[in-house]
Amino acid sequence: MDNRIEIRGVNKFYGKKQALRNVSLTIEQGMFGLLGRNGAGKTTLMKTLAALHCKKSGTINVCGIPIEDAKDIRSIIGYLPQDFSMYPSMTVTESLDYLGALSGMSRSFREKRIGLLIKRVNLTEHKNKKVRALSGGMKRRLGIAQALLHDPRVLIVDEPTAGLDPEERIRFRNLLCEVAEERIVILSTHIVGDIEATCEDIAIMNNGAILWQGTVSELIKDAEGKVFTVNAEKKYLPQIKKEHIVTGMLVQSDYTTVRIISDTPPALQGAVPAEPNVEDAYMYCLYSCGCDISGGDE
Repeated sequence: MDNRIEIRGVNKFYGKKQALRNVSLTIEQGMFGLLGRNGAGKTTLMKTLAALHCKKSGTINVCGIPIEDAKDIRSIIGYLPQDFSMYPSMTVTESLDYLGALSGMSRSFREKRIGLLIKRVNLTEHKNKKVRALSGGMKRRLGIAQALLHDPRVLIVDEPTAGLDPEERIRFRNLLCEVAEERIVILSTHIVGDIEATCEDIAIMNNGAILWQGTVSELIKDAEGKVFTVNAEKKYLPQIKKEHIVTGMLVQSDYTTVRIISDTPPALQGAVPAEPNVEDAYMYCLYSCGCDISGGDE
């Protein structure tokens, strides 16, 4: 059984705007992280993989099924969009039963499957609560339950932890890791911490193109020798931020410790090499690929 996704030379346009640029990826079973800024093209790629958008050119095979066979693709894919919502007056159980009925599932199968899923996403105590009364984290867990309703071989989740508090974010990430033990799970996000906590295999996307693919360890290795720290007085911070790529600042009582990305040691008194973290490595990847990381639109 083919348990991988093969994407080769995929392009997509919205009118004259190119949204995907010659995208090629191989995604194996387990957790896969797609990291990129808002507007990088991640959602477009996710919707294309879910057979919700049509590509212009290139090939996509999901578990051996060509993307053109949309009905077969949708039968093996569960999708949690960033803007997931359900009828607010329905309860958790009613909403899942409604979606299962729309999918043509028998009542007996729905009852068994829904009970298992509600338990798995830790909503048993809230199964009779109306959707409008759920917290943000509970709604995301309900979203995972609906995406798993037909037991898909591939699960796609788009920006699932945005807006969640730290406790819910950790709970949600743990749930995704559990689900990934038996299927392909693609996590699309701009939050580096989510990738660091859950994924080893990742790709970085920007402006519709894949900039980099590999493991988190390889990404960090690429940034070795490119990260420096310096303790600076507050009055020098504006100039440092103007002249250097700053990835972090820790305010102390008498000074601020600044993390800087640079191909060569910065000409700053007291600057010393530092071990890169995932966020440093991600920013260095963008920088080394010629991306503008000084700011801009999300």
